Amino acid sequence: MRSHTVPVALSSVFALALMMAGTASADPQEFSYLYYNAEQEIQRGSLVDPPDGDCIEIPEVAAGTGSAFRPDNSTGHIAYVYKKSGCEGLPAFVLTPYGKGSDRLTFRSVAFL
Repeated sequence: MRSHTVPVALSSVFALALMMAGTASADPQEFSYLYYNAEQEIQRGSLVDPPDGDCIEIPEVAAGTGSAFRPDNSTGHIAYVYKKSGCEGLPAFVLTPYGKGSDRLTFRSVAFL
């Protein structure tokens, strides 16, 4: 009877591990940041599940002259962050997956690879 208990226990642990891995990968990837709105109040913005390889304008600052700041890269991808719109020029800085930046890191566009 004991010889059947070990394989059953191992297969249960394996099944549980697969379930947990699937759940973790289903969480949305988010790149968040702060910006000032028209009333000069600090707001939080985010890009949820941003696509790889595309240049993304930060929508809340794209039409104005301001910049976003304090990025939080809660994605599994490297974020190349640009001070100018259109990912123009070289990246101002690079955030590793799950990396964070300070208030001094200002930007207007980002690309993920």
